[in-house]
Amino acid sequence: MDEGYLYRVPPQLAGRVAVGSLVRVPLGGRTVRGFVVESGPPPPPVAPDALFPAAPPARPLKDVAAVLGEQPVFTPAMLPALRGTARRYLAPLSAALARTAPPNLPRRPPPPALPSIPPADGPVPEASAAAAAGRFHPPVQLLAGRDRARLIGEAVAAPLRAGKSALVIAPTAAEAADLAHRLRRRLGRRVTEAGGDAAALTEAWSRAASAPGLAVVGTMRAMWWPVRDLAMAVLADEGRRGMKERRTPTVAAAFHIRLRAREEGFAVVAASRVPTLESVAAGEETVRAPGRLWPPAEVVDRRREPPGGGVITERARAAIRAAARRGGPVFVFQHRRGYSPAARCASCRTLRACPECGSRPDPGDRCPRCGAALGGCPSCGGRRFEPLGAGTGRVMEELSGKLGAGMTGDVASGRTVMVGTERDLPHLPPLRLAVATDADALVRHPGYRAGEEALTLLARVAGRLGRGSGRRLMLQTADPEHPVYRALRDGDPLPFLEGEAAVRRRLGLPPAGEMILLQADGTDDLSPLREALREVPPGATAHGPIEEGGRSRWLLQGPDLDPLRDKLRPALARVRDGGGRVRVDADPRDI
Repeated sequence: MDEGYLYRVPPQLAGRVAVGSLVRVPLGGRTVRGFVVESGPPPPPVAPDALFPAAPPARPLKDVAAVLGEQPVFTPAMLPALRGTARRYLAPLSAALARTAPPNLPRRPPPPALPSIPPADGPVPEASAAAAAGRFHPPVQLLAGRDRARLIGEAVAAPLRAGKSALVIAPTAAEAADLAHRLRRRLGRRVTEAGGDAAALTEAWSRAASAPGLAVVGTMRAMWWPVRDLAMAVLADEGRRGMKERRTPTVAAAFHIRLRAREEGFAVVAASRVPTLESVAAGEETVRAPGRLWPPAEVVDRRREPPGGGVITERARAAIRAAARRGGPVFVFQHRRGYSPAARCASCRTLRACPECGSRPDPGDRCPRCGAALGGCPSCGGRRFEPLGAGTGRVMEELSGKLGAGMTGDVASGRTVMVGTERDLPHLPPLRLAVATDADALVRHPGYRAGEEALTLLARVAGRLGRGSGRRLMLQTADPEHPVYRALRDGDPLPFLEGEAAVRRRLGLPPAGEMILLQADGTDDLSPLREALREVPPGATAHGPIEEGGRSRWLLQGPDLDPLRDKLRPALARVRDGGGRVRVDADPRDI
């Protein structure tokens, strides 16, 4: 199916069918939607040869039934990147092509009247100048704190003044809307927000595809769009989980945008407080904006607290009381829902960690990351452990008992002391104090990206602090010398990331190597997949299958999995054609 089928363009559609057109075509007794990936003269007839002296007559091609919409949904220049992304994520090409189209049929709106943009010195002048000239520029990491929206506006201003367009991608719809609002202060009607219902999305898509000189701001769905004269793409917080698709194909924005940039020739700027480990390992240029990336972080050593002292330490409670007396607001941050809290020995107050890999174990006898036996406390041998964290409800109850009723609530309550999780961060006002009650649960999570993700998330929490002296992030931990906390204290993520990159290289983990998670179910016949994984190419390893709940799972690992991808694609197609469901997670975040 990735090679497609040949159709004839009938005379009445001549001039309307081009690469990227959305069409309806007959296929197997029905009419289906398709994407034009190639156009040209019909293929020559098959010539007779020694084996087939009388070649059968060529069957006439079926006609394209209709062209849908007023303009193509992708350009010829986008096709190599679409094919490359489908290959990396083991997806049918049609799945990648479908994401380029708007929810409704595309139209061609009249060109908008665009305001002029005053010149300004941007934070990445070389990348902005290359974009204005329509040249490729290698990706640049822009490390920026609270002024990130202003810096993004200055970075894209040069290509917009030159009549070209920019694409700005944010992890969530709320953050994309906020970023679009801030960019409008400088760029006015040149900002097109890729959000809303199907009609609004189609209108934004049509405007972005037909009018140059726009700044298109949206979530990951916009990274597939055929933006007219695209000269620069900006990825805001590209390392966040919201910058990778959860459904198959599990595409990461960082990969697809960089691939598009190489093929189409535009500049890429990644704007964040904490760059990705992939960018550090690749040696991408780093530009640090003036000022702190986040306000000061203060580490509270939980080893000095007596056992059974509660979720909030006395030192943190005193800081919360003082900040509340000054009017707050205060945010008490709980780790992502679904995590078990970190634990410490009830006797000597040593943090419980796996003796082999150092991760924070869930309650039980074995490490969920490496499977090692946990045993007792490595310091005193004790076998009784107490949790260092809890859910938001318990934390609110504890704080209400200490601070008095009516002062503590969730973020929606608007009270002086608010308790919440990561999803509440975009909705917070400028804070006086933020407290991370159980930072160890993030830092020591069994996932191999735990430290990198913890630093990114805690830096975001610190970033919600307002301006002025005395505003700080407090980190409660039983492991105060961990490199993540050192990075937060110093306000510099790069030393931690460079050290983490060395660890990943030693272990062969991404970005030093590649991983793919495969999961298949819905059919009893997984023989094509099992056969393809029976003998893997040199350098690759296939772990599994693990049978659980009617599903079969494999973990594929190696320095280069492209030869295995080529072997797996036809096998996955056969399983899907047989009614099976296959989930492929390339570059997985959780293992």
